[in-house]
Amino acid sequence: QVQLVESGGGLVQAGGSLRLSCAASGRTFSVYIMAWFRQAPGKEREFVASINWSGGREYYADSVKGRFTISADSAKNTVYLQMNILKPEDTAVYYCAADSIGYALGRPWDQSGYGYWGQGTQVTVSS
Repeated sequence: QVQLVESGGGLVQAGGSLRLSCAASGRTFSVYIMAWFRQAPGKEREFVASINWSGGREYYADSVKGRFTISADSAKNTVYLQMNILKPEDTAVYYCAADSIGYALGRPWDQSGYGYWGQGTQVTVSS
């Protein structure tokens, strides 16, 4: 059992930055991989970035590569998403997800591999 709570969303102008946080609690020692997904109005949920806690390996969607950085602070049981050079198309609800079974390993972009999800935090980028 893992609980996830996102924070850090808000309104920012294009070109600006935001840092999202995902605080994990419960059986965090069992987590293999954590990820960020997002969903814009009228669109399907899409993968943003993931991090493998065993090796620190990171994976990014092409749309955010070079602009976003995912990181983890094991002492605080928290995963971060640093978002730079934000664009209006980044506007969405951002969700934190965790896999404690191993289903997401090798396929971090597949949302079906994650068993735990946060409530989401809104990110709005104005032009």
